[in-house]
Amino acid sequence: MTVEMIGELIRRERRRQGLTIEQISVVSGVGRRAISEIERGKPTAEIGKVLALIGALGLRLDLRAAADEQR
Repeated sequence: MTVEMIGELIRRERRRQGLTIEQISVVSGVGRRAISEIERGKPTAEIGKVLALIGALGLRLDLRAAADEQR
């Protein structure tokens, strides 16, 4: 997964829910500029802000160790 893919997933879900950047900014506590940058796949976006957006949108982040996939 790339930062661009994460940003696109966030944008797609925000739009699917009918939310503007302003609305999700208020709900998540993440600034409008940061949201725009995250949705465009900025590679240096702060992980805390990305996680705040994921949570505010009701998305789930599923991380697994590579070793787990080989089992």
